[in-house]
Amino acid sequence: MTDLEILELLCACEREAGKLMLEAHDILAERKTDRRDVVTEYDRRVQALLIERLSAALPEARFFCEENDRHDDLHAETVFIIDPIDGTMNFVRGFHHSCVSIACMRNGELRAAAIYNPYVDELFTAVKNGGAFLNGRPIHASTEPLSQNLVCCGTAPYDQGLADRTFGLMKKAYLAGLDIRREGAAALDLCSVAAGRAGVYFELGLSLWDYAAGKLIVEEAGGVCCTMPGAPMPLDPSRPSVVAGGKQAVADFLRLAGE
Repeated sequence: MTDLEILELLCACEREAGKLMLEAHDILAERKTDRRDVVTEYDRRVQALLIERLSAALPEARFFCEENDRHDDLHAETVFIIDPIDGTMNFVRGFHHSCVSIACMRNGELRAAAIYNPYVDELFTAVKNGGAFLNGRPIHASTEPLSQNLVCCGTAPYDQGLADRTFGLMKKAYLAGLDIRREGAAALDLCSVAAGRAGVYFELGLSLWDYAAGKLIVEEAGGVCCTMPGAPMPLDPSRPSVVAGGKQAVADFLRLAGE
């Protein structure tokens, strides 16, 4: 399958998964590691649905997913990196800001990505060297400096040892930019900077399934996605920091973070 054909497949799968999210009721959260790290039956059902649909189309594909410890070899020829419901706490609490995120990696390179928020019917897509889109219309990262942009952030809730540094950076960004936004779904924050709604998104610890699809979408929208020191983002299970957004705004933020 070509990258575009894979993207079409991702979009169809995510729209089907989105319907399952919208139909959810009596949602019960189960703890994974602590009270902030939770999973629901819908996370598992969405992930199973996606794996079933993608495996039917590409039987040779491997999967690297958030739930059920499905972590196949990332060096396989074709790997789908899946977060079935990014923003699970939002999903549990009825805070309708969650999404389905899938990236397709081929031979170690991100080739196609889709992120779907069913609550507002927004589908963000990208293929390598093909641009980034929202519901079929091109999107572009901000070209303005940090001072003229909103800043999205995540609080790395699974590692409270990062709280002091996180909130210190939030204060710096608040004072330097227009305002702060904390919405609880990393993939959608990456889409927000890809679409130019915000200039920068940062978080001090993210899993690959949180950022893989968003990374490609941001870069295809003309933005950058790097670690806090400004190094390239790894495509591995290491849980790095992430800074993404418009090139000038990210440069301004990295300079501010180093002060």
